[in-house]
Amino acid sequence: MYKLVALDMDGTLLTSDKTISEPTKLAISKARQAGVKVVLASGRPLEGMKAKLEELNIDGSEDYVLFYNGSKVQNVSTNEIIHSEVSNGYSAKLIAKLAAELGVFVHAFSEQHGLITPKHNEYTQIEATINGLEITEFDFDQLEDSHPIVKTMMVAEPEKLTQAIKAIPEELHEQFTIVQSAPFFLEFLNPNSNKGVGIKAIADHLGIHSSEVICMGDAENDHHMLKYAGLGIAMENAMEETKSIADYITASNNDHGVAKAIEKFVLA
Repeated sequence: MYKLVALDMDGTLLTSDKTISEPTKLAISKARQAGVKVVLASGRPLEGMKAKLEELNIDGSEDYVLFYNGSKVQNVSTNEIIHSEVSNGYSAKLIAKLAAELGVFVHAFSEQHGLITPKHNEYTQIEATINGLEITEFDFDQLEDSHPIVKTMMVAEPEKLTQAIKAIPEELHEQFTIVQSAPFFLEFLNPNSNKGVGIKAIADHLGIHSSEVICMGDAENDHHMLKYAGLGIAMENAMEETKSIADYITASNNDHGVAKAIEKFVLA
């Protein structure tokens, strides 16, 4: 029996117009009524998740949320942090310098300044719009090495970002968890951060074994949690690599894929 269902948001829980379909809401409600924990696990900051948590009534003292791709995990009601692994200003400066060399934009999430970028650009604006955030133009050279940075991102049009990814030095893959969360977003996290680590922290906290966990996602930043889960499910609209590591492929995010998977594996 599955006791915990972890859901990526964009491309998984949410349809293309960023809404939750009624069949999906109903399936999640039925699963929770049956005692199954449902956790939203996103690369978004918490601010960009609150409205959907409220819409699903995931707001109790026994509810948890994973944000910033597992860099932060906390209790939804009490705000108790059960996992936190962030990066720093030194890393942000290193990535910003490389981004400039590769001809792509960069932005970061500072615990003090919020969403920061050296230069306003359309992809940082997408980030801000999705999550309801303000953008602060900030010279990364002014960051102290120890300044808490949750994550840093290279952002650009998909074709340009693909070329930049190919040029990233191998040693950076050892220094960071690097995941692509969208065709125009590449994320650099603390090496001890990813969605798999975050979901494990929640499962351990609740006394749930990995074999009792379902994780659903559509992109590279979901791979760690799909591999951790007893049942890793990819959406029909997922990246091909994501599908290849999944145990099961459900319908697309626009065809109630989350609802269909819950009905099949949790409510049947």
